[in-house]
Amino acid sequence: MSEDDHDLRRTDSGIEIKPLYTAEDMVDWDPTTKLGLPGEAPYTRGIYPTMYRGKHWTMRQYAGFGTAEATNKRFKFLLDAGQTGLSCAFDLPTQMGYDSDHPRAEGEVGKVGVAIDSLADMRLLLDGLPLDRVTTSMTINSTAAVLLLLYMLVGEENGVPPSSLRGTIQNDILKEYIARGTYIYPPRASMRIVTDIFSYCAEHLPNWNTISISGYHIREAGSTAVQEIAFTLSNAIAYVEAALRAGLDVDTFAPRISFFWNGHNNLFEEVAKFRAARRMWWKIMDERFHAKDERSKLLRFHTQTGGSTLTAQQPENNIVRVAIQALAAVLGGTQSLHTNGFDEALGLPTENAAKLALRTQQVIAYESGVTDTVDPLAGSYFIEQLTDQVEEAAWSYIDKIDGMGGAVMGIESGFIQDEIEHAAYEYARGIDSGNRIVVGVNKFVEEEHPEADVFPIDPALQIAQVERVRKVREERDNNAVKAALLDLESAASGSSNILVPMKIALSRMATLGEVSDVLRKVMGVYEPR
Repeated sequence: MSEDDHDLRRTDSGIEIKPLYTAEDMVDWDPTTKLGLPGEAPYTRGIYPTMYRGKHWTMRQYAGFGTAEATNKRFKFLLDAGQTGLSCAFDLPTQMGYDSDHPRAEGEVGKVGVAIDSLADMRLLLDGLPLDRVTTSMTINSTAAVLLLLYMLVGEENGVPPSSLRGTIQNDILKEYIARGTYIYPPRASMRIVTDIFSYCAEHLPNWNTISISGYHIREAGSTAVQEIAFTLSNAIAYVEAALRAGLDVDTFAPRISFFWNGHNNLFEEVAKFRAARRMWWKIMDERFHAKDERSKLLRFHTQTGGSTLTAQQPENNIVRVAIQALAAVLGGTQSLHTNGFDEALGLPTENAAKLALRTQQVIAYESGVTDTVDPLAGSYFIEQLTDQVEEAAWSYIDKIDGMGGAVMGIESGFIQDEIEHAAYEYARGIDSGNRIVVGVNKFVEEEHPEADVFPIDPALQIAQVERVRKVREERDNNAVKAALLDLESAASGSSNILVPMKIALSRMATLGEVSDVLRKVMGVYEPR
């Protein structure tokens, strides 16, 4: 909003909002091609015919901190509170391929997620959990293959065959170069790992979602809603093209592709974003890649409420923000949902905040009435116009990235990063100027700030974790580990699927850091421009 035109309203993506929408806005609008029916192309109204009338979304609260034992305890607490799926966060050393005793892990072990160094940790993380009945999402990218294989090994040890394991690994490395920074290898080498995972899972883990292509972190870095879906779908196109170049048939891997979106406060733009993304993915898979299996064309997605929208000032206000964002995700047709704790601008969520976040989902599901009919906002003059406008703006970005040679070139040139940086700057400038109001930050400010409960991190946990990984190395058959790591190096140097020797090495108690070091040796390390 400009300072001299207070009647002009825009969405977070800069789309102008009229004061009133009427039937005249729908003159050239065809409901058959734009909407269809739920569970039918172009899937604007949802990917299943009955949506939440048949089954609620999966309530999948994100958890992970400290040791494997501590996270296992939080998992069980959330399951007892009614959570219907697990979602695991890993600490930075695990994400970056370093063991807990590596010098670069100092001070970061167990801080932003759980530390997993070897099969010994994964056994503790999953102890007593019903792996044959629960689905598990793991937010992991550069080391996704390692964590997936460790999960698979624990399942096998507990008598759960790989075909019965269900869940998702994020495995979306391109957005790490764009928005997050937890990359290890150069982009093209990383894409090889992604496609090896696709191929391996098609044969060995048929019910596992091999990638969750993430707009979440793109939005957290400061993108608009339009940029979030445009850049994410461009990344998705790059993954499909890479898999096709690797010789895979589109319908062998595309049905297991899923997406991960952010939920922000602009309720109607968020709903429009989810609906537009579904329609765009159907068109991409149908017209661009000629998928035959209808499941390949379904944009299945998880939503997490916006971490960057949470404020340290008046943190209880975040309860309302999370509820609005969760409602947008449900109205937009999400398949699973994580709601943030109101205290996450201050630290990891306390048990009380995590339970309240879960209860927010449960109130929406069981008390609000929004699940009683499918896509209740369909046909709204405003929603349908906004969905079309979001889609049109996103296609414009995708066309521009295609003209550069695709998402990898868009990343390597810095175009995508620069666009996000500009959007983030404009957003911050709006707050600083007062044109964009954030309650409790630049309006309705309170001088006194009551002390909040903050999740405690035990400094002794790093010492215990370091001792555990060293004990693993002492007690294993080191000759067998060395031989397996040499086989992994040979596969990485050639064209064989690296997950086959990687699984053998991990079963012999090779550590995450050792496996990652082999790949660093062969593939190199990415240095940003």
